[in-house]
Amino acid sequence: MNISPTAIPDVLLIEPKVYGDDRGFFFESYNARELGNALGGRQEFVQDNHSKSRQGVLRGLHYQLAPQAQGKLIRVVAGEIFDVAVDIRKGSATFGRWVGQRLSSNNHHQLWVPPGFAHGFLTLSEFAEVFYKTTDFYAPSLERAICWNDATIGIDWPLTEAERTSVLVSAKDAQAVAFKDAEYF
Repeated sequence: MNISPTAIPDVLLIEPKVYGDDRGFFFESYNARELGNALGGRQEFVQDNHSKSRQGVLRGLHYQLAPQAQGKLIRVVAGEIFDVAVDIRKGSATFGRWVGQRLSSNNHHQLWVPPGFAHGFLTLSEFAEVFYKTTDFYAPSLERAICWNDATIGIDWPLTEAERTSVLVSAKDAQAVAFKDAEYF
């Protein structure tokens, strides 16, 4: 397993060793010791989430406030997404910056998004199934969302101009706030 920092060092890209032959493939998708070594201590995951989305669906940018901020370990079990993490930690040197990675069932890559980041993804394939572990339970009263196309953040989503107007978001995500109005860490 190769674990490396992204352009925002606290967000980690995890590339498992995949063993394949004419029967299929095998890989270790999670190893507490290896991830703990990369993070300077083990993470306790308390909840697993699994979503299925069709092409053009954008989920996010979601986060939870303290005391139930969530770290997320994200992977794709079918299809492909463009996965994004936005640093919303006020005192951070990378506050307001974003990082994006293509995650797919073909590349088997995963992304570690620590607490203090907003997270979202765009479905690139016909459909995608996303599986992620969280470090705290879902808390609706602490859930927040930042608008996916906020100009201050300036995420370079892999979309044409025509596709930008037809992105599918939930009613809740359509009500997301601008970055300048968000509650930060």
